[in-house]
Amino acid sequence: MKIDLQLDADCAELSVTIHAREMNEEVRALLQKLSAQGPELLLGFRGGAATPLEPSEILRGYAASQKVFLVAKSGEFQSRLRLYELEERLSPFGFVRISNSEIVNLKEVRDFDMNLSGTIRVRLKDGSSTYVSRRYVARIKEILGT
Repeated sequence: MKIDLQLDADCAELSVTIHAREMNEEVRALLQKLSAQGPELLLGFRGGAATPLEPSEILRGYAASQKVFLVAKSGEFQSRLRLYELEERLSPFGFVRISNSEIVNLKEVRDFDMNLSGTIRVRLKDGSSTYVSRRYVARIKEILGT
């Protein structure tokens, strides 16, 4: 990717132009990052209290028993969003789907254990582990460049 910067004292508003041959994953990811409006807070619910959570605090989100939960550095919270809504809101911040019922924050991953046949174990910085389902293994390997 080539980046050009043009400084103009007469420029009233910041403007970004993307020149690309075609719409591909790289362009989509760039558009998503550029359109993200700073740290978007999510509400996590626990014990009747709503706690604002920054995306950087969240390790993973998962669905269980027809509810969606957020695992953050400060504990586990329930979300009122559906998992696909969380994925859409958090993907600009480095979150990726690893199964039909889970998304993880790639910035909070300690390592990926690829020694298991047909699956990948994801170890998070808090010491917990989860697994990439077989359906998502190819996508994760593509993201990791392996």
